[in-house]
Amino acid sequence: MELTVVMPCLNEAETVETCVRKALACMEEHGIDGEVVIADNGSTDGSQQLARDAGARVVHVDEKGYGNALMGGIRSARGRYVIMGDADDSYDFTGLLPFVEQLRDGADLVMGNRFKGGIAPGAMPPLHRYLGNPVLSFVGRLFFPSKIGDFHCGLRGFRRESILKLGLQTGGMEFASEMVVKSTLQGLDVREVPTTLAPDGRTRPPHLRSWRDGWRHLRFLLLYSPRWLFFIPGLALMLFGLIAGAALTFGPVEIGELAFDVDTLVGASAMVVIGFQAVLFALFTKVYAAEEGFLPPDRRIKRLVDVITLEKGLVLGGLLALAGLIGLVASLVHWQVRSFGELNPRESLRLVVPSATALIMSFQTIFAALFISILGIRRTRETPVDIAASAAEEAAEAVSKDPEVTRPAAEPEEDPIRSR
Repeated sequence: MELTVVMPCLNEAETVETCVRKALACMEEHGIDGEVVIADNGSTDGSQQLARDAGARVVHVDEKGYGNALMGGIRSARGRYVIMGDADDSYDFTGLLPFVEQLRDGADLVMGNRFKGGIAPGAMPPLHRYLGNPVLSFVGRLFFPSKIGDFHCGLRGFRRESILKLGLQTGGMEFASEMVVKSTLQGLDVREVPTTLAPDGRTRPPHLRSWRDGWRHLRFLLLYSPRWLFFIPGLALMLFGLIAGAALTFGPVEIGELAFDVDTLVGASAMVVIGFQAVLFALFTKVYAAEEGFLPPDRRIKRLVDVITLEKGLVLGGLLALAGLIGLVASLVHWQVRSFGELNPRESLRLVVPSATALIMSFQTIFAALFISILGIRRTRETPVDIAASAAEEAAEAVSKDPEVTRPAAEPEEDPIRSR
């Protein structure tokens, strides 16, 4: 079978039959061997029977959520290609051919673009049309090397095998972003075709909640981009703090009528420490994500980790600690010169603040080197759990090959009376 059209469904009795008939008619018109699968998420309005009567196959998905419903339908699909779309009659299921043609041409994921194809009056709330979708799509293109103009179009086609290999996990509306982001990160062939959006045909309110689901999309984009979540803000903060701190260490800085002095120096020190910690978090996240496999390995991070070994990190941290201690000793000498009496904060803080900052960063560096080394530990020997699992697999394989092989006797159950 070439194509499966998957539609998530939760109480879509008013429109599901129309959507199914349109999709089947499109496939028949263009000679596409296909089916329609309704991924029902617990409808109570008779949507399931209406879909069956229209010619669809209904798959029940118990786990609630837009993404969960779609993944249930995708796993059940029999087609080599899958096209997904909402069952509310807002997408044009008679126009599936451009998606199929791109998939036949080798694309892994084909996104619809409603802004290029046309959005009918009343089809999309102004908040979504002029703020939500454009902003989130811009953030997606900024954070990831993607050219997709409409990250959240619900009508899209893909190779079933390619998408299943991505290991998509989100169960809510952010599933739409996860598919595009992971496809892009894995280097899949992602394309875009214009599509239209019409007002949906239902009278009940939509399942989508603008602010809640918008935040879930943004949260996902941030969590999958340590560079923009941690590294770039942290680096900018650290550099600004270093520049300001270096200038203020030698005396006040006046800009017009404004004078910046030791109070600003303390703030600059905080910027350096916070920024440095954010940069380290970016490094931790990249290493951990590559080890766990939910983000592709970053060659630059791997080279950096290979160069900055535990020993080099400890040495660097030690040098920072030494610089901080020297500064603190200098501040004590400065105090001694004044017979341990009252100090001028403008003078003393210019020694104490940079020294304390260097000490804090020294411990951050040492702890970071240790933590990254822990993340990089590889298991080189089998654990008892691995050995037991391997033995169980070998025994099961032996039994399947030779019926005469006896299975190990089960442990006798404990007498419930004696156990009391």
